[in-house]
Amino acid sequence: MAEFSVAIMAGGKSSRMGTDKSFVPLLGKPMIEHIIERVADIGQYETLLITNCLDDYAHLGLSMYSDVLPERGSLGGIYTAVYCSDTEYTLTIACDMPFVSPDLLRYMTTLIDTDNEPYDVIVPRVDGYPQGLHAIYSKRCLKPIRDCLDANKLKVIGFYDAVRVRYIDENEYTRFDAKRLSFYNVNTPQELEEARHLFE
Repeated sequence: MAEFSVAIMAGGKSSRMGTDKSFVPLLGKPMIEHIIERVADIGQYETLLITNCLDDYAHLGLSMYSDVLPERGSLGGIYTAVYCSDTEYTLTIACDMPFVSPDLLRYMTTLIDTDNEPYDVIVPRVDGYPQGLHAIYSKRCLKPIRDCLDANKLKVIGFYDAVRVRYIDENEYTRFDAKRLSFYNVNTPQELEEARHLFE
């Protein structure tokens, strides 16, 4: 199987949470630590952390990178992750997805190797919408992403038409995550409280 990296994306401003959502407590530990645990053993070559607050995350012991192109939103974070990765493929996971399924992530990585032309993006869709911060990207995405960034087109999936995408729809991923909790984002205090109940 092709080597891949995992990149945890922690570059957001957490404006709706009111504080850095990576560190809000969830069952006795910061939310980002739940994510680190869930991606710890899925076969990756390395685990990266994409953040513009290096000092705040230093205690986690991960290789950290700040945005190559500042103030470019989530798409800029994806660009940084793929650019800084030592492998051809990078699996990106947002820091506010505490229920990511290791089994689903492992399944996604099995789709990297194909008999035909390899995919550039491997991404689940929820209700038809791609989950761009729960996806695998190849180095071949760098140029089309950069073209979007240079044009200030910051939609995460805005470059998908320029690359080869493998979508994973509900009938395929629910055998790994029947309740679709992998894609549950914790952006607000209300969603945090709901996540606590879901964990319990």
